Amino acid sequence: MKFYFTFLSVLITLISCKNDSNEHSINYAYLGGEIINPTTNFIVLTKDDAVIDTVKLDGRNRFLYKIKDLNEGLYTFSHGGEFQLILLEPEDSLLFRLNTLDFDESLVYSGKGNRKNNYFINEFLQNEDEEKYILKLCQLDGATYQKRVDSLKVSKISALESFSSKYNPSDLFLKIAKANIDYSYYFSKEVYPFGHYGKNKAAILKSLPEDFYDYRNEINYNDEFLSSHHNYNKFLRYNLSNLSLTSHDKHDNNACYDRKSLCYNLDRLKLIDSLISNPAIKDELLYHFTMGYLSKSKNDENNKILLKSFLEKSGNEASKKKMARYTNSINRIKDGEQLPEIKLVNYKEEVLKINKLIDSPTVLSFWSHTYYDHFKESHYKLKELKVKYPEVKFIMVNIDSYAMEKSRRLLEGSGFNNTNEFKLDNPEEATEVLAVYPMTKTILIDKNRKVANSNTNIFSVQFEEQLLGLINK
Repeated sequence: MKFYFTFLSVLITLISCKNDSNEHSINYAYLGGEIINPTTNFIVLTKDDAVIDTVKLDGRNRFLYKIKDLNEGLYTFSHGGEFQLILLEPEDSLLFRLNTLDFDESLVYSGKGNRKNNYFINEFLQNEDEEKYILKLCQLDGATYQKRVDSLKVSKISALESFSSKYNPSDLFLKIAKANIDYSYYFSKEVYPFGHYGKNKAAILKSLPEDFYDYRNEINYNDEFLSSHHNYNKFLRYNLSNLSLTSHDKHDNNACYDRKSLCYNLDRLKLIDSLISNPAIKDELLYHFTMGYLSKSKNDENNKILLKSFLEKSGNEASKKKMARYTNSINRIKDGEQLPEIKLVNYKEEVLKINKLIDSPTVLSFWSHTYYDHFKESHYKLKELKVKYPEVKFIMVNIDSYAMEKSRRLLEGSGFNNTNEFKLDNPEEATEVLAVYPMTKTILIDKNRKVANSNTNIFSVQFEEQLLGLINK
């Protein structure tokens, strides 16, 4: 492996030197690497949600690709439903190696441009652990919490300064690195009232130190440069939810915050519409919050009201049509009604109608390669439930459009058999008919093929109680 990367580095250097003599301006970069345990034979390279190219792996699961007319900045490479951001600048010859069984944790960069990208992947992994720690800190009082998260930010700034003094990175790197630190810090402030155990969120906000949210004066809600940036988007979601708490409290003096409240969700859409003018940022936030509400609501009238608000504010015609269809699907899958008919494919590649499979109390759950942690955790949970409730049939459905063999390999490689495991025959149509969102959605069906619960979650504390109710129905 060391020899391979050394060889590629030398090769890229030679190519670069040759091209440098013929090009007045250097506006290209190389990206290459090796993928261990690949789930497809290609990677997809994108920038700002636009696909640049689909790059095939060779017979040794390696590739080397030249990006011509480079637009320096953050790019995304994806493989088998997993993805990661990389920073590419002129003359970079970036190489990576990863194992799909441990995608982010195994990712290591070499070649020119490796230091900045190793910095970012290490920061990404650190932030994942930090978020769990932050949620624990949220139980502290506001003043103490602020001191703790301020300390975390100071530590990150110190680490960036040390990196900068040692490697003298570009202004572009520093701009992104500083944004990572700032918006991670801002997120930790915005999440506080939601993570705090107190139910009266308005009272929690009023108890905070006066300078707790001073940074809000500096926020650009229409930052096109950061519009596809994870930390920025995560911050915006919590910030707008937080701000909506205050506006909602003014006309609905409810002691207990309810994120499922129609009034609160209408307030949030209204706030987004008033604060954000950038179409991409605005439409993504409107879509995210509207879909989140509808996926948990069983009230047809409220769904129609929120949909109307979304349609009035969104400028994305494709999203508007999709949301309207999703709302219709949600309103069709009602408790007491028959489950809509869709076709499934078993691992013998036989096409079957779903209602033909249901002859006893049934749990219908879904999974995707994209959500690998959910795939593992849900299968372990269902394995446990199958032992406790043998009278219940547990059906697991993969919603991806990948070939059957990919799902088979993942199931077998993870130690799960394919009994009552299926794929959707027409994923795009079926996920819409069953309104499969979020991935944790689970449908309970009684022995008469009637929907007993159109939207529950196997990890809910009420799930086993719901299961007993299904059995005794």
